[in-house]
Amino acid sequence: METPQHHPHQAGNGASPLDACKVPIRDDLRQSHAQAWAAIAKPGTWLTGARRLAVAAEIRQARHCRFCAQLRDSLSPNLKGEHESLGALAPAEVELIHRVVSDPGRLSEPWTQSILAMGLSEGEYVEIVGIIALVMIMDAFTRAIGVPEQPLPQPVAGEPSRYRPPGARKDACWLPIVEPVDAVEADGFMYPSPKAGYIYRGLSLVPESLRNYWALANIHYLPGQVIYQFDKSIRAISRPQTEILAARVSALHQCAY
Repeated sequence: METPQHHPHQAGNGASPLDACKVPIRDDLRQSHAQAWAAIAKPGTWLTGARRLAVAAEIRQARHCRFCAQLRDSLSPNLKGEHESLGALAPAEVELIHRVVSDPGRLSEPWTQSILAMGLSEGEYVEIVGIIALVMIMDAFTRAIGVPEQPLPQPVAGEPSRYRPPGARKDACWLPIVEPVDAVEADGFMYPSPKAGYIYRGLSLVPESLRNYWALANIHYLPGQVIYQFDKSIRAISRPQTEILAARVSALHQCAY
């Protein structure tokens, strides 16, 4: 369970595929990818480095799963079948990864509770979702610029911290979150402002996952401190162009945000 099987995408710490791109790439994008892959390889809050990399490998495997393809074409998300997995993770982890990667628009709270009933903890669930978000951002970026996927790094030894924020509670969401007013110093930095929206709070049961996600997402989109500066742009394209692209991608992915 803790050691991922050998996978063709796994390799040592070599040159980044981003180096093969024929167009200029911002330095902060290169750095954010390197930092994200390093974070995935390290022990997290509930998962070891080896298990986190097994999750990353399974995320890529889910894109080739024939059962997931059947699910997407089915009128009901309750189709019975078996995912084509790499065999390194438990059924609950495989189901969570494949469904979030392949059919996120039809997930439900009863489905989430069924995953927990299979033996996955709330913290493990959130940490895995955080890894899915990181890997899908980076892999989508490399596909978009026409370079190979980053080979998975080697796992870093060590034990997870197993830190659960004392202010986490289940209220507005399917799983516990930390409202800004309930955050404590031990949680570390989480929110850009006390009025941070729910999109910021989604991974807050695992503060480290929340920070890792936003460190990557802000570089690909916009940092929280400039979100509401609609008359300005810090990118090569204008803010309206940025929002048109973001809205189109969100619509294609059935994302409420």
